[in-house]
Amino acid sequence: MKEAHILDYVKASAVVMGLPVDEARALRVAEHLQRTAAMARLLEEATLEVSDEPAEVYRLPRPSGGGSGGGR
Repeated sequence: MKEAHILDYVKASAVVMGLPVDEARALRVAEHLQRTAAMARLLEEATLEVSDEPAEVYRLPRPSGGGSGGGR
């Protein structure tokens, strides 16, 4: 998306949500949105396998039976 389109998007979104946005703030929001989109593109283009960074698996702690409220 081109820079002018992002600014138009920010302004239109503010109107739809009923948020008062002056020109300076709209420009700053558009700049941050553009930067965030660029970072997202980099992540989408990265070729990663599941084994590259496996997610931790959360397991609920088992009750200890001692009445302390839980533990491992």
